[in-house]
Amino acid sequence: MKRILWAACLAVTAVLTAQAQDVQLHYDFGRNIYTGEEAGRAKVTVTLEQFKADKWGSWYYFVDVDLSSHFTESAYTEISREFNLGQQSPFAAHVEYDGGLSRNGSFQQSALVGAAWNGHNADFSTTYSVQLLYKQYFKSYDNTHSYASAQLTGVWSTTFANRRCTFSGFIDLWRGERPNGHGQLVVLTEPQLWYNFNEHFSLGTEWELSSNFVYNVDPGSDRTFFFNPTLAVKWNF
Repeated sequence: MKRILWAACLAVTAVLTAQAQDVQLHYDFGRNIYTGEEAGRAKVTVTLEQFKADKWGSWYYFVDVDLSSHFTESAYTEISREFNLGQQSPFAAHVEYDGGLSRNGSFQQSALVGAAWNGHNADFSTTYSVQLLYKQYFKSYDNTHSYASAQLTGVWSTTFANRRCTFSGFIDLWRGERPNGHGQLVVLTEPQLWYNFNEHFSLGTEWELSSNFVYNVDPGSDRTFFFNPTLAVKWNF
């Protein structure tokens, strides 16, 4: 539930100063699909994201807050800054911080730096970005350690049907580590489809598909691929 607003706005920064903000409420069906492996998965996630462009580039952040019936389970954030490499250039330098806190501890923090290539079609109804990043994980809690990684990210957004529908999303591929220290490819993608009732209110769904990303809490299962759909509403400020 992230980076979608950033994709929709970033390509316009070459021609105007843009800023946007939205809040999303997602009901997650993951724990209903994987009753054993994802028994503790939160049912509700609130996402706040904001994008702001300036003459040097842009800022973007999002916060995912996972809620249960009794607790705020976790809050995870990603904050990024891009610096345009020339006024009309599609290339930008990208720096980012990822991390957060949960009721039982914290997420492993990481910092990323690299390059982005941003683009759009003629009327800006379709925008996209590709990022190639060096990723450094930090020791954030017991049983974690610092290690170097790399990440390839793609982000897209396209509006169609007279702007009534929006298809957007991102895909991340990066090097993670198994508990034994061996490397593994982690894949996470979250496509979203929205029906826009007006410029502010949308109803839609998000499909989280991942490999080697979700922590499997069932000791009797070796599942590594998960499909977690949501039903969601969104308000654009």
